[in-house]
Amino acid sequence: MVPFAASRVRPLAAGAVILAALTGPCAAAGPAIVLPWGDALAEAIQGLGAVLVPLAATAALAALARLTGPLRVLVTSTLVERLVRNVADYGINAVAGAVRGRTLTVPVGARVIASAVERALEQAPGWLVRAAGGVEGLGEKVFRSLPLEEAATADNTLAPALEAARGRRPATLP
Repeated sequence: MVPFAASRVRPLAAGAVILAALTGPCAAAGPAIVLPWGDALAEAIQGLGAVLVPLAATAALAALARLTGPLRVLVTSTLVERLVRNVADYGINAVAGAVRGRTLTVPVGARVIASAVERALEQAPGWLVRAAGGVEGLGEKVFRSLPLEEAATADNTLAPALEAARGRRPATLP
């Protein structure tokens, strides 16, 4: 039986002989050994790029898809707010007796609201009016944005304005 240490030395010695036989011609050729590792590295990077670029594009599109819902809500609500502000300004400018910055009386406030809603129905895209809540929602938003006197309520100011606006509503809007 061969001792344990001797059984390990033989394969190691055989490996050293094989290594010397393989590297001997390289050592005889010159002092420098050139390995083409740049080509292998370029191929490895290209292979990683072929895998990582589609993954990155997929991740970017998934992130964009998750953001479109909140962005659409943000843009729509911003456009509705701008619509309400613009038509309220138009209503104040269009109604006699209404002055920007002053408190509006009930009859003047109702006329301003009706004028603002009519302007929105005539000029704004239908989808934006629907996003604002239709005639009622738009009227309520304008009602809340105006400086009205304390006696103004939804019953005595908003309701007559909405009735007046519905009476002159264009047939193209639902």
